[in-house]
Amino acid sequence: MPELPEVEALARFVAEKAAGTTVERAELGSLSALKTYRPPLEALVGQVVAGAERRGKYLCTQVGELWLVTHLARAGWLHWRDPVPPARARPGKGPLALRVGLSSGAGFDLTEQGTEKRLALWLVEDPATIEGVARLGPDPLSPGFHPPQLAAVLAGAPGQLKTVLADQSVLAGVGNAYSDEVLWAAKLSPFKGAGKLTDAEMGRLYSALTGTLRSAVQRSLGQAAKELKDAKRAGMGVHGREGQACPVCGTAVRSVHLANRSFQYCPGCQTGGKVLADRRLSRLLK
Repeated sequence: MPELPEVEALARFVAEKAAGTTVERAELGSLSALKTYRPPLEALVGQVVAGAERRGKYLCTQVGELWLVTHLARAGWLHWRDPVPPARARPGKGPLALRVGLSSGAGFDLTEQGTEKRLALWLVEDPATIEGVARLGPDPLSPGFHPPQLAAVLAGAPGQLKTVLADQSVLAGVGNAYSDEVLWAAKLSPFKGAGKLTDAEMGRLYSALTGTLRSAVQRSLGQAAKELKDAKRAGMGVHGREGQACPVCGTAVRSVHLANRSFQYCPGCQTGGKVLADRRLSRLLK
């Protein structure tokens, strides 16, 4: 799933490539993806792209007085096309969700692989009218985000750190992958209570959270959209690296599987050597 760093890079990429151009085509490839009907998608045609920005994990592209807002979900992506394929997008069973063509001859496709089809599109006058955007917690990379604010949001969010960090109403933009990386960098167990951190642990968590995300953004900037997924994978220390040696202590990275996803951690760095039991086999160790 694209998270804060990748969506930030996509927003800057779209702004650089598309700003100042006029939308000439806006063709829906997935009826289920579009969550709004007024104004119609055709209202984009003839409007000038003003720019793009990120709100949490939402990609928001301003076109005239309207905003095209996209949540890429787990399997969605943006593909820059130069030139845009001449074939008109039509609703069907393929991965294409939306095709946008610009006056420059370039444009982009929004696609979603797999069968879940959770990618979502909105066309609105204000992104804040979208429920998911409206409920976002503070952005970890906003200028006003400081340790006391992190402490405050964690104190009001009972639960384990792994779950709380990926809750968009607590913090905007952090998902499964970067919560793994942040907790590893902070040397904290994924199952540590979010409201039970010492001052020293809170300091480590704040530094790991902001530092990990800023570093990932810097790695992502300047990458073409098609290169961002590989850049994300290459930058991971523990996420997606089960069985490999931890880059810091050499301990084998372990996984815990929850429902249809898993997360990774280093026993040597994060749990004092304790291996957390996998729910596929037994109860989690506290």
